[in-house]
Amino acid sequence: MDEVYRKTRETEVCVKVNLDANGKANVSTGTSFLDHLITSLATHSLIDITAKVKGDLRHHSVEDLAICIGEALNKALGNREGIIRFGNALAPMDCTLAFSAVDLVKRPYFKINLKLRGKKIEDMATEDINHFFETFATSLNANVHIFVQYGSNDHHKAEAAIKALALSLRQAVAIDPKRTGVPSSKGVI
Repeated sequence: MDEVYRKTRETEVCVKVNLDANGKANVSTGTSFLDHLITSLATHSLIDITAKVKGDLRHHSVEDLAICIGEALNKALGNREGIIRFGNALAPMDCTLAFSAVDLVKRPYFKINLKLRGKKIEDMATEDINHFFETFATSLNANVHIFVQYGSNDHHKAEAAIKALALSLRQAVAIDPKRTGVPSSKGVI
């Protein structure tokens, strides 16, 4: 289990992740919809995630949680030796279809388009949902693309997006039984 602890004047965040697990979540962020998203991420990636967040503002809590989850996964992956590295998935949820593609290449880049229309989903600002995905990708030190293809319900769009991300991460972090060393023609990632 890999752990990241971050304490600033605005937040205190502790995140633990276990790649060799079965998707258990123990999440307390102070934002119910964020708890729901992180629980879905754990459940569908089969990565155990424990996350405890105390913060002054929701935006700061969301941002620092994304930093810590990304850093914890990055730490757990080490030099990426033996992993598949790439993953992609489609995730439907009722009226919505979302797509995610991940490359755990150690070069941060993201393209996120969730097509969220409202200002808020439950108790979370939609701009913070977008910011979570962007910050997570950068902190994971990975190339992450997430697109909602269509949908009419913002809750379903965000949830389908996190499930697609989870499924693509599940593929990318898996051990490749045919691989020895890092999955790169360069010999390093």
